[in-house]
Amino acid sequence: MPELLERARHDAAALAAGGVDGVIVENFGDTPFFAETVPPETVAAMALALEAVREEIGTRPLGVNVLRNDARAALGLCASTGASFLRVNVHTGAMVCDQGLIQGRAAETLRERERLAPGVSLLADVHVKHAVPLGPKTLESLLDACEETWRRGRADALILSGRKTGSARDADDFARVRERIAAPLLCGSGLDLENGRAILEHTDGAIVGTALKREGRVGEPVELERVKRMAELFKG
Repeated sequence: MPELLERARHDAAALAAGGVDGVIVENFGDTPFFAETVPPETVAAMALALEAVREEIGTRPLGVNVLRNDARAALGLCASTGASFLRVNVHTGAMVCDQGLIQGRAAETLRERERLAPGVSLLADVHVKHAVPLGPKTLESLLDACEETWRRGRADALILSGRKTGSARDADDFARVRERIAAPLLCGSGLDLENGRAILEHTDGAIVGTALKREGRVGEPVELERVKRMAELFKG
């Protein structure tokens, strides 16, 4: 844990110094992931990581994503650490992934949010990366899923990602979603300095990881200069 927390502090300090708007903490190294309910030691470790990151980022918004899909644990972490948002990979519908079939639990998640952490924002993936929908995989099905997640799942923002970590979705897909639904829309993977301008034209922001790491490799530490260059792109 000391090594893990030091790495978290280093990355958080570089992100804050580089000018990000907020930071999200994930148990990204926990592969293979538990499908829905993570063990208690994972929740405890993430609480420590969130506190370590908070010390580095100050008043910036802090979020949490408990992979693969433990929204209940994420809500508990928000309640106990003061994190202001959570990311849920499968909030509505069903997705087939390496953990098997994962089904959204929007009804439980929203009611638990009211009880534990009212006011915390819920960012919901639609057709999340490293997974395929249990049904047609078409642009029309994506648009339908976005509408269901926004209107019936009552997410606070929608996230669209590419096929896997570090891969981008076509900017036109974001444009089609924006034409159909007036929901806050985020890019969830693959945004970099080359495609960023085209994607940001149709979104409200992005969750960026790989492009901020040394040599653009997801397992490397965050590099301050890369964060600064990305921040300039967003300001533009």
